[in-house]
Amino acid sequence: MGIVGRLSEGLSRTTQHLVRRFDELFSRADAPGQRSRSLDVDTLDALEELLIMADVGLAATARIVAAVKARPRGGLSLRDLVKDEIRAIFAGLPSAPPANGYAPKVVLVVGVNGTGKTTTVGKLAALLKASGGRPLICAADTFRAAAVEQLDIWAGRAGVEIVRGREGADPAAVVYDAIASGKAKGRDAVLIDTAGRLHTRVNLMQELDKIRRVAAREVKGAPHEVLLVLDATVGQNGLAQAREFMSAAGVTGIVLAKLDGTAKGGIAVAIAYDLKLPIQYVGVGEGIEDLIPFSADEYVDALFEEKW
Repeated sequence: MGIVGRLSEGLSRTTQHLVRRFDELFSRADAPGQRSRSLDVDTLDALEELLIMADVGLAATARIVAAVKARPRGGLSLRDLVKDEIRAIFAGLPSAPPANGYAPKVVLVVGVNGTGKTTTVGKLAALLKASGGRPLICAADTFRAAAVEQLDIWAGRAGVEIVRGREGADPAAVVYDAIASGKAKGRDAVLIDTAGRLHTRVNLMQELDKIRRVAAREVKGAPHEVLLVLDATVGQNGLAQAREFMSAAGVTGIVLAKLDGTAKGGIAVAIAYDLKLPIQYVGVGEGIEDLIPFSADEYVDALFEEKW
């Protein structure tokens, strides 16, 4: 199954929840003779309501509705107008950090407990390996034995080596060991799983800063990526967490986990509009292969897949 199919499958709960109402709205607005007419207030109000129900967020919804209202229809369907405006939001985001030529590439994965962060590290390792990479996993969450054990299982599934420290060890020391191992063994990426820190815990944010400093001493420019894992099922509540991590951790991109578990898959639009960060991967299932690169075009097509 291609990425479009995987995204469509992952968004199935959202489409099941909302597609009939969207289709009814689009069919009324796009009926014969309607595409040359301006959209009426009732149609715009209904569009606003449905976008909010899909968890697109208040700010992004207001921007989309205002743009659709102001744009001449020119024979375009309402469906296509909405899709164009959402694509424009994604198009305005910065690109993911380019390959820098340094080895190994150091990727820091952060987020609060329960977001799917640890499983995401294992899935990302499997994805990189399947693409010809030689990643190594670093278990830097040394304060929760279950986290290391869980990551060890995922590393085994991915067929990727893991560097771990003793329980309670200094996470920065484990990161140092992992990067040294990565250098010695010619690995091209070190994926660092950090503790699931609460965004209000200043001491844990300071620990994260220490990890960053150690990585920077060992490889120029490290960490080269800082991926924040957000739980799609949490919706708008995850945005507050994200803002804290952005200021403390230098987040460069988002991984949206558990997209298949929500009926409000529009959260990706809210993240893009509110945080101005690229969504790099989405989780669409529980299997080792269920992390896929994010494509804005394919996401929008899947979100508004025609059913009539």
